[in-house]
Amino acid sequence: MQQMREPSASESYFWPSVWAIVLHVLVFGMLFVSFAFTPELPPAKPIVQATLYQLKSKSQATTQTNQKIAGEAKKSAARQTEVEQMEQKKIEQEAIKAAEQKKEDAAQKAEESKKADETKKAEEAKKADEAKKADEAKKTAEAKKAEEKQLADIAKKKSEEEAKKAAEEEAKKAAAEEAKKKIVEDAKKKAAEDAKKKSEAEEAKKKVAEDAKKKAAADAAKKKSQEAARKSAEEKKAQALADLLSDTPERQQALADEQGDEVAGSFDDLIRARAAEGWARPPSARKGMTVVLQIGMLPDGTVTSVGVAKSSGDSPFDASAVAAVKNIGRLTEMQGMKPSDFAPYRSFKMTFTPEDLAL
Repeated sequence: MQQMREPSASESYFWPSVWAIVLHVLVFGMLFVSFAFTPELPPAKPIVQATLYQLKSKSQATTQTNQKIAGEAKKSAARQTEVEQMEQKKIEQEAIKAAEQKKEDAAQKAEESKKADETKKAEEAKKADEAKKADEAKKTAEAKKAEEKQLADIAKKKSEEEAKKAAEEEAKKAAAEEAKKKIVEDAKKKAAEDAKKKSEAEEAKKKVAEDAKKKAAADAAKKKSQEAARKSAEEKKAQALADLLSDTPERQQALADEQGDEVAGSFDDLIRARAAEGWARPPSARKGMTVVLQIGMLPDGTVTSVGVAKSSGDSPFDASAVAAVKNIGRLTEMQGMKPSDFAPYRSFKMTFTPEDLAL
C-alpha cells in the first residue's frame, strides 16, 4: 500500500485562506448593496458633549449635578448606540431583503428561461412529431406500393407456375401414354420370352427325362451284366468244384490250380463291380488317375479295412475310392472258399482308376 504524503504548512493553510478571502468579498459586496439601497435618514440630533473637571473641593450639590450630567451623557450615548444598532440592523435586513429579491428575480428569470426552454422543446417535439408522422406516411405509402408490387409479382408468379404446371401435366400425360405403350410392348416381349423359356424348359425337362431313362436303362443293363457275370462266375466255380470231385487226384490238382487263377480274377472283377456300384464321382476325378488301395477281408467276405497304399495325387478321388470299397460291406460269394484260395484276399492291394469305377 502506497504511503500517504503529509501536506506541508503552506498547503494546509491554502484552502482556508481562499475561503476567508471569498467570504470577505461576499460580505463587502452585501454591504455595498445595502448602502446603495439604504434610504436617506434625517440628520442626527447633536449630542451633548460635556467635559467634567474634577475640582479639588466639591460640594454635595455639585457632586450630584455632575453625577446627573454623567448619567444623562451615558443615557444619550446608550440611545446613540441603540440607534446605530437599529440602523445597522435595518441595513442588514434591507441587504437580506435585497438578496432575497435578487434571488427571487433570479428564480423568476430561471423559471422564465425554463418555460422558454420547455416551449422551445415542445415546439421541437411538435416539429419532430410532425416530421415523424410525415416519415411514417411516406413509409406507409412506400410499404403500400411495395405490397402492391409484391402482390403483382405473386400473381405473375402464380400465373407462370400454373402455366408451367399445365405444361408439366401435359408432359406427364404424354410420358404416361408412352410408358403405357412401353409397358404393353415389354409385356408382349416378356410373354414371348416366357413362352420361349417355358418351351426351352419343357425341352430341357424332356431331355432330362430321356437322359434319366437312358441312364436307368444303362444302369439296369449294367446291373444285369454284372449279375450275369456274377452268376457265370458262380457257375464256373461250381463246375470247377464238380470237376475236381469227379476227376483223378492229379487232374483235380491241375484243375484246382487253373480254377484258382480264374476264381481270383473273377473276384477282382467282382470287387471292382461292387465298388463301382457305390462310387460317388468327385468333380476333380480325371482320366489317367490311379490309386492303389490296401484292402483287408475276412473269410466270410467282410471288408475289414481299406487304406491308400499309393495316392493318385488327388485327395478327393482317393477318398471316393476308399469309401466305394468300404461300402461293399461283405461279399457273400467268397463264403466256402478254400483257405488256400482265400489267403491272397486276407490282405491285398488293388488298383483303381476312374474308368474302373465308372463301369
